[in-house]
Amino acid sequence: MKIGIVGGTGDIGEGIAMRLSTIFDVSVGSREKDKAEACCRLNIETLKKRGCECSMTGVSNQTAVDEADVIILAIPFKHVSMTLETLAGFEDKIVISPVNPMIKQDFFTSVPPPEGSAALMIKRIISPEARICTAFNTIAANKWKALDEELAYSVPVCGDDPATKQEVMGIVNRVSKLQAFDAGPLAASGLVESLTPLLLNIARYNKMRDVGIRFC
Repeated sequence: MKIGIVGGTGDIGEGIAMRLSTIFDVSVGSREKDKAEACCRLNIETLKKRGCECSMTGVSNQTAVDEADVIILAIPFKHVSMTLETLAGFEDKIVISPVNPMIKQDFFTSVPPPEGSAALMIKRIISPEARICTAFNTIAANKWKALDEELAYSVPVCGDDPATKQEVMGIVNRVSKLQAFDAGPLAASGLVESLTPLLLNIARYNKMRDVGIRFC
């Protein structure tokens, strides 16, 4: 399976790339191919120092989409529209959205788009034929990059196609100690996306860092 990461040189994308590239063939996408290649060289060296073999290649965002079976959109919400409107070829691809629409004022709060969630907005932009799921929304960037730590979190997954959802949950369950949970249709994505500002507020007001969730 080939996984392409759009926005793979950002904090979340870089961490996801390092974790997943030891399991899957990963293309790290960026607006600038040179930046993606440089990022991959550093990440590969980091993994080698830990004795980890990986498969990671730096490419443009469009190449990441073109070559992948599964695409992860590691993009801040404010950049989603402008990024996706420059890309094509999502039809019949599995697309994973960890995007959370939120802002920080006196506290963090969810600010969903008119569609009701980032995931539904993404579906409108890229293609009704793309097989979209939400996943990885509640895992902090710092945790992805803390390679010496296990990720022992629960991951809610939303999607409309049962087979696609099962495939995404299978990917989740292969990463560290993550455990995927079926969280309903794509229309329920707003509930999942709103968990991240909640977790950030809990971390802030209780002097904690990188809070996650775990269902028991």
